[in-house]
Amino acid sequence: MDRLASTTILPDDTSLQIGFIWSQIKVPLIVPLLRIAVVFCLIMSLLMFIERVYMGVVITLVKLFGRKPEKRYKWEAMKDDIELGNSAYPMVLVQIPMYNEREVYNLSIGAACGLSWPSDRIIIQVLDDSTDPTIKSMVEMECRRWASKGINIKYEIRDNRNGYKAGALKEGMKRSYVKQCDYVAILDADFQPEPDFLWRTVPFLLHNPQLALVQARWKFVNSDECLMTRMQEMSLDYHFTVEQEVGSSTYAFFGFNGTAGVWRISALNEAGGWKDRTTVEDMDLAVRASLNGWKFLYLGNLKVKNELPSTFKAYRYQQHRWSCGPANLFRKMAWEIMTSRKVSLWKKIHVIYSFFFVRKVVAHINTFIFYCIVLPATVLVPEVVVPKWGAVYIPSIITLLNAVGTPRSLHLLVFWILFENVMSLHRTKATIIGLLEASRVNEWIVTEKLGDALKAKAGTKASKKPRLRIGDRVCLLELGVGFYLFFCGCYDFLFGKNHYFIFLYIQAFAFFVLAFGYVGTFVPNS
Repeated sequence: MDRLASTTILPDDTSLQIGFIWSQIKVPLIVPLLRIAVVFCLIMSLLMFIERVYMGVVITLVKLFGRKPEKRYKWEAMKDDIELGNSAYPMVLVQIPMYNEREVYNLSIGAACGLSWPSDRIIIQVLDDSTDPTIKSMVEMECRRWASKGINIKYEIRDNRNGYKAGALKEGMKRSYVKQCDYVAILDADFQPEPDFLWRTVPFLLHNPQLALVQARWKFVNSDECLMTRMQEMSLDYHFTVEQEVGSSTYAFFGFNGTAGVWRISALNEAGGWKDRTTVEDMDLAVRASLNGWKFLYLGNLKVKNELPSTFKAYRYQQHRWSCGPANLFRKMAWEIMTSRKVSLWKKIHVIYSFFFVRKVVAHINTFIFYCIVLPATVLVPEVVVPKWGAVYIPSIITLLNAVGTPRSLHLLVFWILFENVMSLHRTKATIIGLLEASRVNEWIVTEKLGDALKAKAGTKASKKPRLRIGDRVCLLELGVGFYLFFCGCYDFLFGKNHYFIFLYIQAFAFFVLAFGYVGTFVPNS
């Protein structure tokens, strides 16, 4: 009879049935789980907050006390030696890895060939993995053109793309002429160093034998192209202005950016050379070299021009690689870092906790889970309350500390927050893939660069018109999260008391905008 009575009270209407089921599971199941999630997210927020405040304090002290690289390391301008001649200058190899870089291949080749360094003490090595015969021919012709001008440039190809960029760089280091080189500068296909690049970097390596790497800062030539590139600039400027500066000044360690840096070849070889076990071969090499006791130097005042991805598709692929790779490397190297005997305990803690765990795992996961899933869910479950310090104060301080690296874009702060929250969806997914070593963990899609392609094609107005193939542009993940946020916003507007609906509506709109691809630069069909 009890069973019969319990079934007879169930309403026939579907919506009422859903409401009944929700009321039955909310208190015993949903409320405890959501409270655990809130506590978990608040702990991660505190970890991020402490990390940001710490780095803010350190970078302030660095600026106040003027700890410039020239004061921390020996640096002397290189001078001609009448007796030794050009042999007084170290031999430098410049590697330029590229893959089907139709629009920008000539930029890095031209910039490398224009470097001011004794011509008989520099070798330009173009590592072309292009699969398009036309592009491969164009790159080879460009190398021949510079060779005819007396530049020592080598055009190298291989019969496969094993290991992608890491494989190309590793193969390039096997060439016999590389044995005579002391240092190697690495430039991606869209990077354009100034002529004095080597004069400002090599002396640090020459006079400081403990240094393995000198890293330059990136300067974005297309940061004003669209709103999406402005958002990227805000994120990356914090990385260069704060994260790398702090790492260089305090621990003499930071992640190599994969380009615009000069390595001591002996340090590179001692660390085991290039490995393709993850999609962040640059970070992998940096961590291994650091574990061998080598130090790194970051030159924030030395800027190398390059291009930001200006299409949403290209940016998504790049962020997947940048988020998945570090998480996967963390999984592979955590034990190796902990058991290393050549570095101090303090440096181990910095690399494992600060560099990997907080920045590469917690920051991505917490941004999405807390602000896009858990916080909106508390609207539906009023029994769970998020303290104001966790929902408002800490996120506000973290945001302001992140944005301080790009003062010119402070008026775009709200747009940046919304954009970063949407991108945290892809970063979280990629981070989890990397930690679990799931499918797509080693996916490598070269970031598309446009160079001057848009200028060379039709007028600017035509280039900004979106293509109407909606099916190719809809991103279902963003769409799903957008509807979830919109639903939570409507519920809060009708029944809630904490007025989250303003944020939820705006954030839902941001997810919808990116879901339909209405962000970034639209490339014309012809």
